[in-house]
Amino acid sequence: MHRPQYSTQQLTYHLAQLGVQPGGTLMVHASLRAVGAVDGGAHAVVSALRGALGTAGTLVVPVFTLENSDSSPAYRSRVQGLGDEATAAVRAGMPPYDPAATPASASLGILAETVRRTPGAERSAHPQTSFAALGPRAGQLMAGHRPDCHLGEDSPLARLYDADAHVLFLGTGFDTCTAFHLGEYRVPAPPRRTYRCVISAPGGRTWWSYEDVALDDSDFGALGDDFEHSGGGTPRSGPVGAAHSRLFRLTDAVDFAQKWLPAHRPY
Repeated sequence: MHRPQYSTQQLTYHLAQLGVQPGGTLMVHASLRAVGAVDGGAHAVVSALRGALGTAGTLVVPVFTLENSDSSPAYRSRVQGLGDEATAAVRAGMPPYDPAATPASASLGILAETVRRTPGAERSAHPQTSFAALGPRAGQLMAGHRPDCHLGEDSPLARLYDADAHVLFLGTGFDTCTAFHLGEYRVPAPPRRTYRCVISAPGGRTWWSYEDVALDDSDFGALGDDFEHSGGGTPRSGPVGAAHSRLFRLTDAVDFAQKWLPAHRPY
């Protein structure tokens, strides 16, 4: 069966119909496979998003880094079954984080990396959970991302909350809803853990350890289902290209998660 090819103008129209407004601040999670064939590919999707936001709007994407950490599930999966020598070789070959050059992890999709590489993009400084942004508020939103605060009050997520940003899912779901993580920081006395990653330091490549809130997205699917059907911040849904898409206020998602998590996790 022939699948249609969408133009930038069609996607911009779909985004406007969904509720993306000029001048807004928008964080996007996207599966371009779900969007379907687009004339111009990922760059055209970025153009459509910026077109819907207008010149006064700001586009934000997570551009997280997983490949430079030995405390991540991705690392544990990579070294599972390896001997000591092979594991040491993997660790020795892990690249240090470079905010100017380190790509977004492949699991985040091609849109995130396309935004990061777009001229004029700003990137936050965290070696594991950075964000990238395009637009007049990009520098303000990306500034001050403390290296020992993944997704809390000293991260772009809190700045997006303050900016009354919206979240857009293009063919993705609540199981990877980054906004919910800010709710994890805002519960009373959240559990903490140690993280490690490779960074560039004045003396060269080095391992760095730090303590932060123990992030857990294993129940985000259930959290998102309850949020979507709560009536308090009902997401708008509709097609963007071929992708079933959702649009909602980030503040609604964070506030709901902050109340939902203590009632559903054994804190």
